Amino acid sequence: MSQNTNPLQQFFRQPAIYIRLPSDGDFWAPGALELPENREIPVYPMTAIDEITYRTPDALFNGEAVVAVIKSCIPAIRDAWKMPAVDVDTVLIAIRIASYGHELELGSSCPACGHEHDIRLDLRVIMERLDAADYSGSLRVSGMEIHFQPLTYRQLTENSLRQFEQQKVMNVLPDTDMPEEEKIKRLQAAIKQLTELTVATLADCVKMIKTDAAMVTDIKHIAEFLRNCDSRVFGEIRQHITSLREQADIKPIDLECPQCKNQYQQPFSLDQSNFFVGAS
Repeated sequence: MSQNTNPLQQFFRQPAIYIRLPSDGDFWAPGALELPENREIPVYPMTAIDEITYRTPDALFNGEAVVAVIKSCIPAIRDAWKMPAVDVDTVLIAIRIASYGHELELGSSCPACGHEHDIRLDLRVIMERLDAADYSGSLRVSGMEIHFQPLTYRQLTENSLRQFEQQKVMNVLPDTDMPEEEKIKRLQAAIKQLTELTVATLADCVKMIKTDAAMVTDIKHIAEFLRNCDSRVFGEIRQHITSLREQADIKPIDLECPQCKNQYQQPFSLDQSNFFVGAS
């Protein structure tokens, strides 16, 4: 054995599960993902350092903690910032399963009788129900053929941060002591910023626009078009992108109240601030 080889190497963590990504490797930038021939990538449990990283609020808020943990637990993902948004939920659930097992306990409240009770979710079932939206089609509108793509994790994170900042401004303004005229001015500025953010997000989701005369892929040209097209075209594009996103969303969970037997659905989303907290 080489002197540089750690004699404890055999006790290092091993892959706990293997997963197939909903995207199946599509939409990844070259070099960002090392996909095996069988298209199943290994997922390792989190280390103690990973757990500490995931509990750092600032790093979690800006996405740095998530990227660091993904890099540690799924080495096949070389650059998690370039991960298509359609793969994010699967990756996070897989790390949770690899680290703590497939069961997750959640609280629920019956909308009929108000009875509060705990439920146990099988995350394997949740993960199996996750599908990537079908981006192979296109939208034809006003003589244009529009092709789409999912956001990357970096785009998703940056857009969420900007939206949060502008929303915070709008929520705080009514309680400030500044003159009413200044409040209105700042509110209008915040609304304008949110509108620009919507345009930028939609532009990021457009891969290409074909016309009889051109094939446009320049993001600046696409964003300029979205700012200047009529509201009907804008609305159709936004609705199409919304439909694609909803296809990949985690579906609500079917539940039955143990008290009154009412059957209802409960939304389930990955709140990254507590999804891994208290799981051990």
